[in-house]
Amino acid sequence: MIKNILKGIQAYSSALKLISRLRLWNFFFIPIVISIVTATLIFLTAYGLSDNISELILRILPDWADNSWVKGIFSFISGIVILIIGLILYKHIILALSAPFMSPVSEKIEDHLTGIERHNHRNTTFNEQLWRGVKLNMRNLIKELLITIPILLLKFIPIVNIFSTILLFIIQAYYAGFGNMDYTLERHLNYRESIQFLRKHKGIAIGNGIVFILFLFIPILGVILVLPLSVTASSINTVKLLKEENRFLDHKILTP
Repeated sequence: MIKNILKGIQAYSSALKLISRLRLWNFFFIPIVISIVTATLIFLTAYGLSDNISELILRILPDWADNSWVKGIFSFISGIVILIIGLILYKHIILALSAPFMSPVSEKIEDHLTGIERHNHRNTTFNEQLWRGVKLNMRNLIKELLITIPILLLKFIPIVNIFSTILLFIIQAYYAGFGNMDYTLERHLNYRESIQFLRKHKGIAIGNGIVFILFLFIPILGVILVLPLSVTASSINTVKLLKEENRFLDHKILTP
């Protein structure tokens, strides 16, 4: 697992060079706009709600309302919780809406890495790619929230909250890498096959997602670069895995 996580991270080292070499920047314009708008809306929402949630908690626990330091702690924890949920929503929104724009990027990378101008692959339209992106990320969003919400409750327990933060980071990373890798998989595997493939290669997905999440902590620049670099890095690894498992469709074109 650790070896594969490192592979997922190491692919970023050649991502920027590959984007420039294949002249892929134009493909990222709309996804970057989607990323910036989504991040801005979620940040403003988180900023506005943190105080409201802490006040709601203090109404439930009125005996603590007179302690300013308690209110400050609840306000801080509320902000963290909202930020985590916001990151989850941001991640799945941009991964879903960017699907039709990222698929051509991953295809160009695949052509470059394999030396084959065009593989036989699943014929999908813009709308079908968008629907698959929405469907996959809605599935992942629900699963991630079901896992995340109980873990968030642990953040109110001292010491334990340190370990819960690490666990939440790994979960966030996995689902980020999951979405990035599917931009390549959608051409070669159907929906169920892709999910099985990604479960098998969790380490690669986590490694890709670790850098994805870390980028979001870089003000402004992180939101701009996160998709171009993470999608390119994931495409590099996913193409290698498909080649190793002989999963390219060489003899027929499948419909979705």
